[in-house]
Amino acid sequence: KMTQQMRDLQLAQARKPPGPSSPNAAKRLYRNLSGKFRVNYTSFDEGSLAARGEKEKLRKSYLFQSNAALFEAVELQDLDRVQELLKQYSPEELDLNTPNSEGLLPLDIAIMTNNAPIARALLQAGAKESPHFVSLESRSLHLSTLVREAEQRVNELMAQVVNEAPNADCSEKEKQLKAWEWRYRLYKRMKAGFEHARVPDAPTNVHLSVASSSSVQVTFWEPRSVNSAVVTKYKVEWSCSPTFSPLLGEAVIDKLKNLHFTIRGLVSGTAYYVQVSAYNMKGWGPPQASVPPFAIPSNWREYDGRAPRRRGQAEALDHLLGQVKTVHQHCVCHEPCKNQPQSRKHSVSKSLKHLFHPSSKFLKTLKRGLYLTAIFYKDDNILVTHEDQIPVVEIDDTYSCLLMQDFLWFTKVSCMWDEILWLRQCVTVSQSSCSCILQTRFKMLLAISQMQGLLGIQDLGQVFFEPVKDKQGNILIVTLKEVKTNQTFESVRWVPICKLQTSRKSVSSPEEPTALDTLLISIQDKLAYHQRSSHALSPGLYLGYLKLCSAVDQIRVLVPEQLPNILCHVKIRSNPNISREEWEWLQKMASVEEPVPAEPEAENSQNHLFQELQVAIKELMTLVNIPLQEAKDFRLYSQEVLDFGGQVSLLLLLPPSDDVCTAPGQNNPYTPRSGFLTLPLQIFELGEER
Repeated sequence: KMTQQMRDLQLAQARKPPGPSSPNAAKRLYRNLSGKFRVNYTSFDEGSLAARGEKEKLRKSYLFQSNAALFEAVELQDLDRVQELLKQYSPEELDLNTPNSEGLLPLDIAIMTNNAPIARALLQAGAKESPHFVSLESRSLHLSTLVREAEQRVNELMAQVVNEAPNADCSEKEKQLKAWEWRYRLYKRMKAGFEHARVPDAPTNVHLSVASSSSVQVTFWEPRSVNSAVVTKYKVEWSCSPTFSPLLGEAVIDKLKNLHFTIRGLVSGTAYYVQVSAYNMKGWGPPQASVPPFAIPSNWREYDGRAPRRRGQAEALDHLLGQVKTVHQHCVCHEPCKNQPQSRKHSVSKSLKHLFHPSSKFLKTLKRGLYLTAIFYKDDNILVTHEDQIPVVEIDDTYSCLLMQDFLWFTKVSCMWDEILWLRQCVTVSQSSCSCILQTRFKMLLAISQMQGLLGIQDLGQVFFEPVKDKQGNILIVTLKEVKTNQTFESVRWVPICKLQTSRKSVSSPEEPTALDTLLISIQDKLAYHQRSSHALSPGLYLGYLKLCSAVDQIRVLVPEQLPNILCHVKIRSNPNISREEWEWLQKMASVEEPVPAEPEAENSQNHLFQELQVAIKELMTLVNIPLQEAKDFRLYSQEVLDFGGQVSLLLLLPPSDDVCTAPGQNNPYTPRSGFLTLPLQIFELGEER
């Protein structure tokens, strides 16, 4: 800015006629420019530093006020205010574990006043007890000191108020006196709470289970009685001896949101005993042994030494695909055409004609044929063309009846969106010598490439499990993809879904809607299906129900609408592992001709699994609307446990062999309630892989 002003000054002087300049004008110009120099320098350097320093000072002051507000809310036992502050600020911003001037933390005040709800809220936020209290004696001495000093201060202020004449200073002293009287009562209540408290009882429902071949998991509940003091941590101990001598290890749990602990690094086949004890400000309570009393790390595969089903499969498939690509590089379809000079003119004219052909753009209306549409959505918005149409391209205008095998082939191609160009080269055909099936599939690949090129993106998403059809002979294959980032697309823009549905002018009657109208009407259902099919089960062991129904050209599987990528199911427990002992018991049950519903011996893992299965089977039969008496002929699939990534496993419940798959025309007396749908088996398998 200064340089521009100097240039303007020089130009102005150059335009002026020569003559004596005014000394006063020169001085004024110097002062103005010097002032601008000083202002600019300060604004870019000292000014910005000062502003940042002031901003940081205000921030620290604000956080200090929030810390003081938290202490005040805990002292006043205001649970709502405490929860509001914990939600609004992080533990670091609140200085949650920094003692105040009295050496106390918010958690200390909460537990010594025996305010369990506030103490639990603070503990879940990561609050700790004061490090000053290294022993019971130090805590007792500290509280006695606080009570004595507060009492002394109350007496001093009371004497001053009594002896002084009424004035402004006296009014201020009376306020201080009331504040210290309240603090004196608080410290006395804290001291009394500490003196009357006792160590907590033992934790309840301490359950031990096998988590893997090298780990066990212990879960537990709070003690029935905490003896007037909140439990702030737990201790888990383990040993190979029932007397816990010698002790192999221990772990202190101070994050109390979930009361469980996994002991890792154990030896497979060795029995481990576990006990848990609770701690409050008076110390550790008695330990509680687990039920069952010990667990042996193992996995169901150790029963017969079976290797994981999918071990090395992904690598083998990648290797196989690489080999196929290598072979196809020397394939006839990749060699240059022998009659190149004669076909040159035709290929050039065809490519030029393609630039002006309607199929090189998105379609506005449908004729009789097969089409591809891609639905990209973000929140409540959807991608449309500049004509406010869902992106649609033509696959084949002579294809009026989509064969299921062609559709299933298309769904498999959706797993290789990045390989479409290579697939096109492999399926290159001539119109005269190729089968109709290959011609249709080649046109599908061309349509995919066209859609990718028009949108400027390779991944078109997941194929909806069934095409959209109308009575005019139009068939729409629909792909769905949720956009979670600010991704840019070509030739399209975002519009709200509700606006698209209300603004579209239908060209069909309500009795016979076109495929596009049907798609637009049902688009919310399709988006909901797509979102639900990407959800994952929480870790645990599940009981799944396998029910199939067959048609002429496909087999369909029953799935829940809320989670269509998994079988109908209920959760058995949070631990996904089946131990060797549990699997051995299941094998014995499966080998008996007429299983006797006798419970296994008490206090072992098989008994817990037996009880969990009983509850799960009843819940599952109610879910799929099958009377419980009919389930007596059902059986558990005993060949393997279905494993999904190590965090989710599934036991299969099968109907009698004649009822696993319902044939066309076969009567099924028990139909599931609403909330279920049937998917083509191949579509279900693809969704399960995703």
